[in-house]
Amino acid sequence: MIRLFVALRPPPPIRARLLAAMGDIGAARWQEDAQLHVTLRFIGAVERPVAEDVAAALAGLYADAPTASLAGVGRFAHRGRTDTLWAALAPHDALQALHRKVDHACVRAGLEPERRAYIPHVTLARMPRAAGAELEVERWLATNAGLASEPFALPHLVLYESILGRDGAVYEPVMRWQLGTRAAAPGS
Repeated sequence: MIRLFVALRPPPPIRARLLAAMGDIGAARWQEDAQLHVTLRFIGAVERPVAEDVAAALAGLYADAPTASLAGVGRFAHRGRTDTLWAALAPHDALQALHRKVDHACVRAGLEPERRAYIPHVTLARMPRAAGAELEVERWLATNAGLASEPFALPHLVLYESILGRDGAVYEPVMRWQLGTRAAAPGS
């Protein structure tokens, strides 16, 4: 089985800004530079033939490269406890349209459609289940509420393999496509 997701990779200056915003929550597992991305569709564990079908469907996708800006921070919570901290992206329209195209390509490859609402973001940290750090989280959210950037392009659609290990996930690019064209390039 291969664990896959489809994403966009922010440019180096944006990743540097995101890395600078990380810290001040002892229990948080902050992302590293190589992990920073904008997920368009989580696929999960699939057999190799399905992965190949997904790659072929994505290769036929045409979309212009979206432009976005950093636009604050947020969190995902489960049962009243923060489990993920993230940086928001705006505007949403182009990213949501690209998400829909990627989702439709995945459905053509035999996957179920995405059921969750799509919120364009870059995950910055994951919180352990027993973190007990809500006060630190509130402070971090307030401190970083104004996180912003100039608009930046997200020119490549990337199919990643997520390899789970003891120290977290490692993301390996499997295929990469220049948005605005139909040419695919292996890895990256």
